[in-house]
Amino acid sequence: MEGIATREFLAQRPLYSQDTNELQQYVELAVDWEAMHGLLFRAPGSETATWQRTALVPAPITLAPSPIPRSSFDLVVSLQPTLNTLFDRISRDHDFLVSTLQSLGTSDEFTTRVFQMYLKQRLEGAEKPCVIGIHRSDYLINAGAELQAKQVEFNTIAASFASLSAVVGDFHRYMLERTGYKHLLKAGRITREQIPPNESLTSIGDGIAAGFELYGQSEAVVVMVVQPGERNVYDQRHHIKTLRLTFAEIRDQCVVDENDRLLIDGQEIAVAYYRSGYAPTDFPTTAEWTGRWLVEKSRAIAVPSLAYHLAGCKKIQQVLANPGVVERFIDDAETAARVRECFVGLYPLDNTSQGMQATRMALHEPHKYVVKPQREGGGYNVYGDDIPKLLTSVSDEERKGYILMDLIRAPPFNSVLVRNGEVVVASVVSELGIYGIFVSDGKNVVVNKQGGHLLRTKAADVSEGGVAAGFAVIDSPLLI
Repeated sequence: MEGIATREFLAQRPLYSQDTNELQQYVELAVDWEAMHGLLFRAPGSETATWQRTALVPAPITLAPSPIPRSSFDLVVSLQPTLNTLFDRISRDHDFLVSTLQSLGTSDEFTTRVFQMYLKQRLEGAEKPCVIGIHRSDYLINAGAELQAKQVEFNTIAASFASLSAVVGDFHRYMLERTGYKHLLKAGRITREQIPPNESLTSIGDGIAAGFELYGQSEAVVVMVVQPGERNVYDQRHHIKTLRLTFAEIRDQCVVDENDRLLIDGQEIAVAYYRSGYAPTDFPTTAEWTGRWLVEKSRAIAVPSLAYHLAGCKKIQQVLANPGVVERFIDDAETAARVRECFVGLYPLDNTSQGMQATRMALHEPHKYVVKPQREGGGYNVYGDDIPKLLTSVSDEERKGYILMDLIRAPPFNSVLVRNGEVVVASVVSELGIYGIFVSDGKNVVVNKQGGHLLRTKAADVSEGGVAAGFAVIDSPLLI
């Protein structure tokens, strides 16, 4: 599918007012709508003000949708089932996982520990009724002669904001119908048809429910494994019966019986969906690791599985860009080529000749690249002048734990954000995420589909893009 020319796209984008006084009239309308429709976070906690435990604040959002090329949007949506299949096959290729992750050495203690747990699980022969993949593939629109969606990363664990992202699209439709964006829209147009439907509100719940049925115990429950003090709780509510536990609480309250069932107060747990567990900070003590191992050694379906968790590592993403690796998992040459079109340059930072060359490239022209560790959650990547500082301060062994990636340069757009009840005008860029739902019993694929989308928008001069981490706001696409 051909991309839209950059010049044509830029000319067709709407022009939003940057007069905060003129736009202030929209704030109360926006905040009230968010409160009425659950577009909320819990307020930051306080040890002295106990009332804040139940206080709510509006989620940070854009006042109007942000332009995304329709051709790029359609391409990545259509590609998602292929990526679901690709990462499922990676997770099942034990030799590939081992050889790729062993190349990290022992530089990354957290990834090493997850990897060792995976090997222990295989050795003990823990059997699961099925696998459930809840993924999100993230993209930036790269501005060359033509605009092209380029993959930032593929998330296999704790893919957030599926619930809230759908609600933001509803908010933008409401604002369009209620106000026509009369004082916001200075040039161009916004129509309802340009804001695509978004099934992300229900798709994750539907995927978990499909896996729950394969588990085969209708009286069992689903556990959502959460971080202590989680504020983004309303993004974690789905139309299925769930309990909310931390890994430490699983250690304290759950047992695995002689039939490998995971039980809490005698009630069987069918699925443990992780909205935690993607960073070392989620495992401050051995209690959290013990809690995760109880899930992994039991019959309960972990989402993601250990193999899926490892398949989402940045090292896997980097190795996939090597010649012939995508083709190891996808036989059809045309399909493999479509996957590769979304890649940018990815390089190791190890002691191989390719790794040493990449290190020299990064030191010589650091503003062309981003350095990534094996981490999720936002705030870990290294950019610009900080790259030489990092690479010259770590040992050769530590450097193995990072990869180098070409920096994707998206065209900025002058938008209007609503954060903490205030209007903020800013030059922004938007990162598009496509959710993927994959369920298989090991022999048959039960579900393989795209599950809606997320658009996160951040100031153009901010490198990271996580909403929960405080870098971005939730948005919806305006297709052009």
